[in-house]
Amino acid sequence: MAALLRGACAIAGNHVAGRLMEFSIYIVVCADGTYYTGIAVDVARRLAQHNGQRPLGARYTAARRPVRLVYEAKLPSRSAALKEEIRIKRLTREQKRELVEGSQPG
Repeated sequence: MAALLRGACAIAGNHVAGRLMEFSIYIVVCADGTYYTGIAVDVARRLAQHNGQRPLGARYTAARRPVRLVYEAKLPSRSAALKEEIRIKRLTREQKRELVEGSQPG
């Protein structure tokens, strides 16, 4: 039990074992053309989960594989990432497409 409590105390706010964590907001496009938005500390790992290469992918993307990363932005805190996720999820499909296209180089 004490080890469990120590583990819980190691994760506080945006710090894990004294390290500041950076969160990312990401958008993937699914095989059926729909967008899925989420947050993650490790976007590459999360993308592998969505594509079934690792356990714990979202139910939504499991039925729409493969998915492809089309947008990623770094944010300083989990709170900021969650707020941005909510903002993006409220956008129309066209607005999401514009956000994705506006983030592409060239």
